[in-house]
Amino acid sequence: MQPIIGIIADDLTGGMETAAMLVALGVDCGFVTKPALVRHFAGSPAIVVAQKTRVVAAAEAVRKSEDATQRLLDIGVRRLFFKYCATFDSTDDGNIGPVADALLVLMRATHTGFCPSSGDLARSVFQGHLFVGEQLVSESPKRFDPLTPMTDPNLVGVLQRQSQLPVGLLPHDLVRAEPAARRAYVDHLVAQGIRHIIMDAIYPQDLAAIAALTVDWPLMTGNAPVIRHYPALWRERGWLDDPPPKRPLPAVESPGVVLAGSCAERTLEQLAVFEQTRPVHRIDIATAESVPVAVGAALDWAGKHLGDGPVSIATSAHPEQVGAAQARFGRDGAAAFAEAVLGRLAVELRQRGVRRFLVAGGETSGTVVEQLGIDRLRIGAYQGPGIARATTEEGEVVALSLKSGKLGPPDMFLPTLESMRHPEH
Repeated sequence: MQPIIGIIADDLTGGMETAAMLVALGVDCGFVTKPALVRHFAGSPAIVVAQKTRVVAAAEAVRKSEDATQRLLDIGVRRLFFKYCATFDSTDDGNIGPVADALLVLMRATHTGFCPSSGDLARSVFQGHLFVGEQLVSESPKRFDPLTPMTDPNLVGVLQRQSQLPVGLLPHDLVRAEPAARRAYVDHLVAQGIRHIIMDAIYPQDLAAIAALTVDWPLMTGNAPVIRHYPALWRERGWLDDPPPKRPLPAVESPGVVLAGSCAERTLEQLAVFEQTRPVHRIDIATAESVPVAVGAALDWAGKHLGDGPVSIATSAHPEQVGAAQARFGRDGAAAFAEAVLGRLAVELRQRGVRRFLVAGGETSGTVVEQLGIDRLRIGAYQGPGIARATTEEGEVVALSLKSGKLGPPDMFLPTLESMRHPEH
């Protein structure tokens, strides 16, 4: 089978969630973190390439995304989807705009769409403005994000400041209109020189309409939920065979650890719930002496508690603590310190027999997977926002759950780690 779609994800948590959604819909989906490895999945209908490109320099994000795209094109991928966060995490320097500009050229496409909406998460776009529940994103806790604070809800303006190409809007009344009217309006925008189209979406029916509009486009971009609507369309067109035999995830019996680097409100809430029954070791970046000292202290602490059940080690912090850490190290330096600590801890804990990891935070997940030397994963079926499992494909089996900082129910840590002790059927 020729691959139908290649998915370029700007972090590992989003890539894992997207792959898990497709697996749950009966679509065999490969998952790699190194573009050169897509050749192993040349016979799969879908392939996710997940890399840490959300907050790196824009030029690096473009280079990595172009490399992934070219590798996918080399194995015959028909269409490309650029996956990013429901809150459009980016700054005026990028990286959503610069990457989309580059991919449009590589895919030889005249235009593409942008659909970050997610009904599951109450993330919606109306008249081009991004809402988190009832709040504009600029009024939500997302405005305090330490790396990509969202202070402008107008996605047309946000994207235009990042992109060299003209940006337009497919408004909600057109999304809800007849298919011919939607296509005609897009044709009108393209004739006016628009190359990037922000798409309003509030309801699941809106995502279904957008999927039907864009299923034949060489390039589409957005959050994972719109992808849910593609497999049925692929089957209608005869592109997708019957679901393949399931490859259940194996059970992994070992100590379990939560490594939390996200400073999102939901992660802080999840840590508080976890701490009601299991211990949490918190590392204060603003006062930490050094990476080796912080790692050593955390390992000594973990050694005293792991025999009794799962534990968590966290650099997650409230905004005032994040501000103190950034005052000491700078914005990027504080993030790099936290990632260095948690990445090193993952390696040391694995050497001590830990093979069940739940990692909270997109950047943290990328660092942990990289430090563990993992570049291919077998993805399990989607269980809900932020809840999915995976295991390594080669060597000693390691179980992973890579969770976006903003996602998942408050009490998910313990049940997710426990589920890794049982095979997924």
